[in-house]
Amino acid sequence: MLRLEHANLAVRDLDGMVRFLRTAFPDFRVRGEGDTLQGARWLHIGTGDSYLALTQAEDDGSGARVPYAAKPGLNHLGYEVDDVAALRTRLADAGYRESTFPNAHPHRRRIYFYDSEGNDWEFVQYFSDDESLRNDYELADLP
Repeated sequence: MLRLEHANLAVRDLDGMVRFLRTAFPDFRVRGEGDTLQGARWLHIGTGDSYLALTQAEDDGSGARVPYAAKPGLNHLGYEVDDVAALRTRLADAGYRESTFPNAHPHRRRIYFYDSEGNDWEFVQYFSDDESLRNDYELADLP
């Protein structure tokens, strides 16, 4: 078995990130929280078997990182969801900015949104259980 159990992110606004994640994934819950040895606040948010570890980071004043700018760092995290249209509505209604580029594929639909820190998040809905169709790159919908 291979699955991603968690990802660990340092964020400027821990509560703001929790709001974004709870909007995107209403079933996410805070699994635990506390302080690091250095005194920074941390929490784990997700489901029973998959979560994001978030730690409050000091803002060094350098501004938000720009995804896809050919600089080291995270470009996006991608989540598979059951209903990408409903997720788009929830995030847009909550005021989050969409970053979706035009994409059309008969076996998947993808949307992207920025969180309050400028991180880009991908959400994909698959319309086939056939791995060869889901992962088809001949009909690639990348820009």
